[in-house]
Amino acid sequence: MGTMMSGLVVDFLLLATSWTHVLLAPYSKVEESFNLHATHDVLMYGAGPGSLHNYDHNVFPGAVPRTFAGSIMLAWITAPFIYLGTLLGLMTSKLDLQFALRLLLASLNAIALIFVRRAVSARFGRQTSWLYALLTCSQFHLPFWMGRTLPNMFALIPVNLAYYALYNRAPKSIQASSKSINTALVLLTFTAVVFRSEVALLLAPLALQLLVQGHTTFLNLVKVGLLAGLSSIAITVAVDSYFWVQWPLWPELYGIYFNVYLGKSADWGTSPAHTYFTSHLPKLLLSASPLSVLGATLDHRIRSMLCAPFIFVLALSALGHKEWRFVIYVVPLVNIAAARGARWMTSRKKGFPFKHLSFLCALSLIALNFIVTLTSARVSMANYPGGMALAAFNERYAGQENIHLHISNLAAQTGASLFLHEYAPPTYMPPFLVSNPSSAHAWWTYNKTESLTPSMIASSSFTHLIAESPEVGDGEWKVVQNISGFKRWKLNMDTLRKLKTGKIWEISFDEWAQVLEMEVTEQLWILERQSVAIAPSVVE
Repeated sequence: MGTMMSGLVVDFLLLATSWTHVLLAPYSKVEESFNLHATHDVLMYGAGPGSLHNYDHNVFPGAVPRTFAGSIMLAWITAPFIYLGTLLGLMTSKLDLQFALRLLLASLNAIALIFVRRAVSARFGRQTSWLYALLTCSQFHLPFWMGRTLPNMFALIPVNLAYYALYNRAPKSIQASSKSINTALVLLTFTAVVFRSEVALLLAPLALQLLVQGHTTFLNLVKVGLLAGLSSIAITVAVDSYFWVQWPLWPELYGIYFNVYLGKSADWGTSPAHTYFTSHLPKLLLSASPLSVLGATLDHRIRSMLCAPFIFVLALSALGHKEWRFVIYVVPLVNIAAARGARWMTSRKKGFPFKHLSFLCALSLIALNFIVTLTSARVSMANYPGGMALAAFNERYAGQENIHLHISNLAAQTGASLFLHEYAPPTYMPPFLVSNPSSAHAWWTYNKTESLTPSMIASSSFTHLIAESPEVGDGEWKVVQNISGFKRWKLNMDTLRKLKTGKIWEISFDEWAQVLEMEVTEQLWILERQSVAIAPSVVE
């Protein structure tokens, strides 16, 4: 019973950590916008043919088409919870819907990680699985992003379920069952075809490894690959051709053509070949990096498990454009290796000095993770000025009519999502949310037109601006509020001066805690046109 309770506690820790990041930083960045707004449109307008013209991707299609598959599933899964939350009075605004769907996505990713943890428990022992959960929660990027609507976070769910299928077996088991292997192959094939094509570079070396080790046959690989691949292609072509009104459309294939064959991904910047190993993975893994090396050194099962991920990262390194999210799929497996190393360090029984130093070192590495994560979480809370600005604007002018707001590019990219268009249609989501009568007669216009000149703004019908400068026009606009955002970290000079004098004992705990200060700067301004009188709502 005690062991079961301990397992449930660490499972809850994984879920609670992901939820905490959502609640601390509820707004979104531009890279999340396609799936976030697609989910918004499915929830708000429905998926019928007569609703598609309202969808956001018709106005902002992006460089390449993305699949709607994840957004549709997330919308459908979220809908019953929205209905329940509405009945209980917990959801009263569009932003509440954004909270709900992000918490659901975080929960789905957390559940997949819980499955991985239980596979670790079966394969490497309970204590190793607890350390795995602790290491995962102590990192910043994975728990922070798994509640965000990046395509990679949709892809991560089936990838982790594939890991569970492969590694949920006895400690001395030589291979997974044929059924488990086929399940993993199907999940990874589906993910590569529908969500993220780079997963194919993980699937290929894994399939080859299974073949070389004699865990499957070439005929089985072909059979499973063809069935899963063709079925997945049929799903994504059917879904995305419908929503994009293009036939036939396979978004991930088009993405490969655009980014790899045409080389357009280089337009977003290129990095040296070593970047994943020297920058992105150390940032993702933190202290799990050295611990994973120890784990791989100690255990041949870990070395075997890391072969395919290592080749995957090498293959991605050949491409010029590199982002941390492309290799996020290896983090759970490297964390298993790190947990194995940490378990060895915390279980030494011989040699008094080495035993305690080893244990202390392992705990210190995990504690260092938490310090970095707490610091990064503080930054994330101040890193979405667009979301904070639009939320503040909605609150300030709630109940007023004839609002025509222009949202600047920076604001649109840093959190001003469609879920913050609080007083613009649609103001309800049939059949779950009842229309707010006070907003039904006070519809606003939220405008995100880019590259407007001062003369264009002056001649427009905008009553308000969320601008990147307080100086717009010639005295026509007045500043009503400014929004600050993260700029940089700086050292507390008072604390440093005390350190230089050598009087460390005179430094209080609070001063030690503030030795690194977060500097913020004004980034956005809410402006109001002085010549326009805003009428109060006629509905109380």
